[in-house]
Amino acid sequence: MARALGLDFGTTNTVMALSTGGSDTQSMTFTSSVGVTDTMRTALSFMKDPVVGAQALKVEAGQAAIRQFIDNPGDCRFLQSIKTFAASALFQGTLIFARRHAFDDLMEIFLRRLKTYAGDEWPGDVSRVIAGRPVQFAGASPDPALALERYNAALTRLGFPEIHYVYEPVAAAYYFAQTLKSDATVLVADFGGGTTDYSLIRFERKAGQLSATPIGHSGVGIAGDHFDSRMISHLVAPEIGKGTYFKSFDKLLEVPSGYYANFARWNQLSIFKTTREFTDLKSLVRSAIEPEKLELFIDLVEHDEGYPLYQAISATKMALSGADEAEFHFSSLGSAGHKTVRRADFEEWIAPDLARIEGALDEVLEKTNTAPDAIDKVFLTGGTSFVPAVRRIFTRRFDETKIESGGELLSIAHGLALIGESDDVAEWAA
Repeated sequence: MARALGLDFGTTNTVMALSTGGSDTQSMTFTSSVGVTDTMRTALSFMKDPVVGAQALKVEAGQAAIRQFIDNPGDCRFLQSIKTFAASALFQGTLIFARRHAFDDLMEIFLRRLKTYAGDEWPGDVSRVIAGRPVQFAGASPDPALALERYNAALTRLGFPEIHYVYEPVAAAYYFAQTLKSDATVLVADFGGGTTDYSLIRFERKAGQLSATPIGHSGVGIAGDHFDSRMISHLVAPEIGKGTYFKSFDKLLEVPSGYYANFARWNQLSIFKTTREFTDLKSLVRSAIEPEKLELFIDLVEHDEGYPLYQAISATKMALSGADEAEFHFSSLGSAGHKTVRRADFEEWIAPDLARIEGALDEVLEKTNTAPDAIDKVFLTGGTSFVPAVRRIFTRRFDETKIESGGELLSIAHGLALIGESDDVAEWAA
């Protein structure tokens, strides 16, 4: 039997699910050098492979990419959060060991590694792939048509005969709707790494079959990665020179803030090391008023400390979801890498992001003329939904008994696979 493949290509994690007939789906599992998993970190690492030849590269994806990067500091090119470049016309590619890779090249390489890790489980009988896409792509001026063009280029190279795109929150809603016992109007909030998306859908059962009527969608290119960048801006950036000065002839000028915007975002940091901006930063050390801070900045970039920093920030953020205070530990900063962080301060740092997330919620309710009490269920999915300040956005508006969460990593991929089995899959297209 031909099957549908649901592809949730996420900013932080990627999940694939296969339809198995009826209302059943199964997660694909991937076996790499670090074990077996049904979720893959959306990360790539490249390293010259002396066994094969000087020009050959050993490429790993997901957790294996992270392991290769950690085990080979300085010798490995590491990329993560590559989805955030999908809709950017400014991103024309990045150099990896002297060869330029466009976005669709990176996406194809990543998916081919997953195919290798899946082994015999990779389906040869898939009739269609249903790929998720955010309502609003990440970036300052995202071009969704360009993003889908790049997705198409990568997926076509993998030989999928039929490709469809569905909004990620719609897929999550479809997955959640399988549990509904009665007709319901459902609001889904999908918090990814790079975007927050909303879908409002009416679900009804007719003759035992689930039908859905989309009511409205909205989204904003703000999510968990932005919260992380706020923490870095306040906890780390001042320790590596943000706000300091350098001499230029007879003037004192502030070190450009753009360097720190790059440092605060994981996806940008992996590119920053190869840019002229980084070369310019290194040239400022000689004229800096506090050169030791810029030297520390340069060391962190050259020694690929982005991922360990990501882990430290993520752990602190997670701890703040359950406590009023948490400890931030990042030994590469020395004594400056040990700080106590208050939840109240964190919430103040992310206040602009919370306002935009709430604004996107207002948008979907207002443009569909839907009152909060007309919504029967609110389904929150994605790790950022655990942040107390985010959850309060919903508890202020909706009865808490209506709010449910779950399937933080799996709901979208499984919803996509279920939609792929339906006869009217084209009607779900985004």
